[in-house]
Amino acid sequence: MNSIAVYSSKGGVGKTAAAVNLAYDSSRRGKRTLLCDMDPQGASSFYYHVSTKGKFSKKQFVKGRLKKFISTTLYPNLELLPAHFSFRNLDLALDSDRRDELKILFNSITDKYDVLIFDCPPNMTLLSENLITAADQVVIPVIPTTLSIRALAQLIKFFDKIGADQNKLRAFFSMVERRKNMHVDMVKTYRKKKVFFKALVPYLADVEKMGINRAPVAVTTPGSPAAVAYDRLWMEIWKRRARD
Repeated sequence: MNSIAVYSSKGGVGKTAAAVNLAYDSSRRGKRTLLCDMDPQGASSFYYHVSTKGKFSKKQFVKGRLKKFISTTLYPNLELLPAHFSFRNLDLALDSDRRDELKILFNSITDKYDVLIFDCPPNMTLLSENLITAADQVVIPVIPTTLSIRALAQLIKFFDKIGADQNKLRAFFSMVERRKNMHVDMVKTYRKKKVFFKALVPYLADVEKMGINRAPVAVTTPGSPAAVAYDRLWMEIWKRRARD
């Protein structure tokens, strides 16, 4: 199983949109995919029309009782572990002396899926460290602005601080507006760096309307620039897995 954490310490960069669309692209290419909504706001769960089943909470989660709370979605090969509001305090339930707790926890379901995608909350906490450790790849959306580039640099330092493998970290430009000179200049300057994938996700209404349509963009507007961009990004991520 290949695990991918879609992560950013900065909110509003298109993280959840990326997780939702990458999960769909993975599943429609025949990969048995599980999307884990680790953000207590539950946006990924909302987009896929999935609600928490039974008494699922952070206590059930840390005990490894996952299987009975995983839900099917409207799409073949794609299942979802929904978020719970109690996840906002998930750090308190994790062992502060360990960073592999989630990796061990998810080992119980590795035989059922080809791809595991984490929609991570936007922070730098013990949960973040666990998610980074659990993932084979950490994919970071970056808006082509000074503050977003700065946030990426901080994340690289965060990787060093917790002793995470720098090779698993990759970024992509998100919410790109070609009419903005700053965006064009930033992409031109940084896109050639090894840390960046080549795919650019544009800033389009199709992505913003995901909250209304509650579906991936490739479902509502197949062939749109946004749908094509997410699919290209997925193929880069998958090919990188094959090389590694």
